[in-house]
Amino acid sequence: MTTGSVNSTLEKKSRKSKQVIVDEKSPLLPTKHGVGSGFDEFNGASFSGAVFNLSTTIVGAGIMALPATMKQLGLILGIAMIIFMAFLTQASIEFLLRFSRTSKSASYGGLMGDAFGKYGRMLIQICVLVNNIGVLVVYMIIIGDVLSGTTSEGVHHAGVLEGWFGAHWWNTRFFILLITTLVIFAPLAGLKRIDSLRYTSTLSVALAVVFLVITVGITVFKLINGTVLMPRLLPNVTNVASFFNLFTSVPVLVTAFICHYNVHSIANELDDNIEIKSVVRTSLLLCSSVYVMTSIFGYLLFGDATLDDLRSPSDARFPIVFYPLRLNMDGLLFPSARPLASDNSRFALLSTALIVIIFLGANFIPSIWDAFQFTGATAAVCIGFILPSAIVLRDRYGIATKKDKILSIFMIVLAIFSNLVAVYSDAYSLLKKNSPKSE
Repeated sequence: MTTGSVNSTLEKKSRKSKQVIVDEKSPLLPTKHGVGSGFDEFNGASFSGAVFNLSTTIVGAGIMALPATMKQLGLILGIAMIIFMAFLTQASIEFLLRFSRTSKSASYGGLMGDAFGKYGRMLIQICVLVNNIGVLVVYMIIIGDVLSGTTSEGVHHAGVLEGWFGAHWWNTRFFILLITTLVIFAPLAGLKRIDSLRYTSTLSVALAVVFLVITVGITVFKLINGTVLMPRLLPNVTNVASFFNLFTSVPVLVTAFICHYNVHSIANELDDNIEIKSVVRTSLLLCSSVYVMTSIFGYLLFGDATLDDLRSPSDARFPIVFYPLRLNMDGLLFPSARPLASDNSRFALLSTALIVIIFLGANFIPSIWDAFQFTGATAAVCIGFILPSAIVLRDRYGIATKKDKILSIFMIVLAIFSNLVAVYSDAYSLLKKNSPKSE
């Protein structure tokens, strides 16, 4: 990665400037706040806080669907795909950081604007909206499943509250999600600076680790008792349809590593934003380790009875995903307005509208697998691989190497092919499921 001292100095000076300039390269929120902005003094985020924030952006809903992915791909291919996806994610993020420094862009949207103009900036903003709304809807679906129960393939799985108290109006999905939204999500969504979320991010990573420890403990106990069956190591491919069905796991794996939309915000708040490269590598190593362990032991524990999600607690990740969602919605609707953090009315209006949309989506979308398939095959793959690769191939400043361009072409071809096959396979399965059975 190119990190010239001249560019580094310019970046630090620009981040300390108090003048607000509205153009296509400016971040959607100010990186430093002036005296009259109403913020407490902020001297830069810590390395550990940045790692937790980026790790929380990565680890979340994807961790619950990965054991189901192992069920589909088998342990060997599934683990190999997790590691492969982590390396591709690191490469695509390094593309973004390198070209951002050269173009002096302080946001993903600014970089897309620099490479492709205002329509490029609008494209990434729309992709972030679709992806993050889908991910947040998934969180709410999981909370509803855990607390009020769910029905899968005609079998009802009672939720925690339903199991304790029986079925009542106050522990229905709608009421549970309404209370969770008003009491937990709405206050967290009111935080205006991403570093303020470091404590909820730490909690989110801790919950993921606790979930992993519990899963490992139960699995080891069952292994000792001899009640764990031998897992499938390779996918079960019996015909062409089952082969194409393997590609439906790709959108889930892509979604599990998407964090690109928060990298610039986290880098902007670091005291020394050159550290962002180490932050990315540390976060990806941490999250990949958690993913591999959860996938192995979750699949060992449940085998072929693994559901679409293992219902891990992930609501602590809500604010770190909501932050860039609101940021990009504001940039799309009000591109020339003053910074969102300094306009309380606009901030409250956008926050309320987005929370209502997410709440309604969680009540009408039945399964997290459906949400993953849609967001992963469309917005997530654009954010993570197609758009970073397109920036490299555009190469406005002539800094891309031959290796960069070959890898970019590979990413685009792989992303488009695998996701087209996944969409086709999903559509085929849905039509076959809904077609009338012949007598």
